[in-house]
Amino acid sequence: MNDREGIFIIDEDKPKKELVNHPNHYGGKDNPYEAIKVIEAWDLGFCLGNTVKYISRAGKKDETIQELEKALWYLKREIKNLKDGKK
Repeated sequence: MNDREGIFIIDEDKPKKELVNHPNHYGGKDNPYEAIKVIEAWDLGFCLGNTVKYISRAGKKDETIQELEKALWYLKREIKNLKDGKK
């Protein structure tokens, strides 16, 4: 357990659906392609990181179209920022 995980654990003895530390809709703790691991390894930053996050969980958490629309929103924002010279 790392520091990030430790501050969110309330009761380790009660089995429950994990929503904070390595939730399944992001790949899970043992998955080397868990969204946060990929985002950090690739140093994607906020907008591209969110694009990958929403694509990776499409159909696993919320409605697939909603997740893909969120991904598209962040991708368009990244493109706009690059065109506007903000990156």
